[in-house]
Amino acid sequence: MTTASVAEGPAPKRLIVVGSGIAGLYSALLAAEAGAEVVLLTKGALADSNTYYAQGGISAVLDEPAPGDTVAAHIADTLKAGAGHCNEEAVRVLCTEARLDIAGLGRFGVQFDLDDDGDPALGLEAAHSAPRILHAGGDATGAGVAAALIRTVLDFQAAGRIQVIGHAQVTSLSLGGPQGGRVVGANFLHDGRHLGVHGDSVLLATGGAGQLFAQTTNPAVATADGLALAWRVGAAVADLEFFQFHPTCMVLPAAAREAEGNNDPLLISEAVRGEGAILLDTTGLRFMPDYHPDAELAPRDVVSRSIALHLAKLGDPNGHVFLDATVIEEQRGQGFLAKRFPTLSKRTRQAGVDWTRQLVPVAPAAHYWMGGVVTDLYGRTSVPGLLAAGEVACTGVQGANRLASNSLLEGLVFGRRAVEGFLGGSSTGPLAPALEPRTGDRLASSAAGSGAHATT
Repeated sequence: MTTASVAEGPAPKRLIVVGSGIAGLYSALLAAEAGAEVVLLTKGALADSNTYYAQGGISAVLDEPAPGDTVAAHIADTLKAGAGHCNEEAVRVLCTEARLDIAGLGRFGVQFDLDDDGDPALGLEAAHSAPRILHAGGDATGAGVAAALIRTVLDFQAAGRIQVIGHAQVTSLSLGGPQGGRVVGANFLHDGRHLGVHGDSVLLATGGAGQLFAQTTNPAVATADGLALAWRVGAAVADLEFFQFHPTCMVLPAAAREAEGNNDPLLISEAVRGEGAILLDTTGLRFMPDYHPDAELAPRDVVSRSIALHLAKLGDPNGHVFLDATVIEEQRGQGFLAKRFPTLSKRTRQAGVDWTRQLVPVAPAAHYWMGGVVTDLYGRTSVPGLLAAGEVACTGVQGANRLASNSLLEGLVFGRRAVEGFLGGSSTGPLAPALEPRTGDRLASSAAGSGAHATT
């Protein structure tokens, strides 16, 4: 009796993901779901990322958008905020595929806040023409999204589908291949030892560089590691001069800064101004209408620059202005701030300010890097084997100034696309639920069949 031999299939591809923000976690999960071997390296703990600190939410035009909202409007708002410097094709991809990846998050346990009718609660933020911001836990969207994705990653790890190596400081990328010009792995420090891991590709999802500045909303891990790693192997970078300052970072009193646990920056979400909060100077003047017709809801760069200009006019360039959220409580009823912004309500109280009755001192702080490692629409850099997604990447989607709540969305959409490219291109089909056809100004997604477009 003879036994037929069964030929073994090709070994699964191995993807090394560096970083554990939304782009890194989501990409790792999608790659593992698709059968790839995944090694996830993170400099600190899995929750140490800008994603975890994100408050406002994720922008997306859903199947049932706010009245009058369209994908075309989201595209137009993003292009306008980007000040003529966006890659229009990247913006089209971002906005048309947004709802696909919101559905993808749902598969991994992310739950967004609902309104009284059980529909997604959509918020309004600066420079958006309609409410389209999904949030979780009121003002703890990043923490909610990160927690759900981390739980799923740990489940995958327990099942042997993802290898997680925490507290791993990546020090260099390994080059190999026939001509020695392909990225084939990463070297890192772990528990005082120099280690390395090899793979078919490395996906950089290392976040931004806020720690380059004295005042920043970013956590301590945001030190531009990914860009440095890419630069050292010859990857093209672009738009490094475009760094967005968030206009409303709370200026903590000296006593609060010295108190244990109050050293972290406290960003006052854009969504607070979206609900009606206004900016006042030390004389009590509401000054933003003098600088832009959209006042407090002007793009972030405009609001930040206006605050700086106004403080200079007042002879106090290093000073601060005030965010008045008491008007929200007056308009929406007692207890609204605590319900809509529970985290901020708690943190401001800890800093000694009851924002239902008192003004919050705020000033601009470094927040988000529009520039980074140049990629095409599938996360591919100029160096073979090296991918990038999220804040470390420069897809061209953010232009010269990121539209509020497009950052988490970019990490999702282009993180997924990077995995699609890694697995063999868009011909394999999308890794998240398929989009249904759309007509009219609800643009149909044709990105799955489009080629990669390099960003310049």
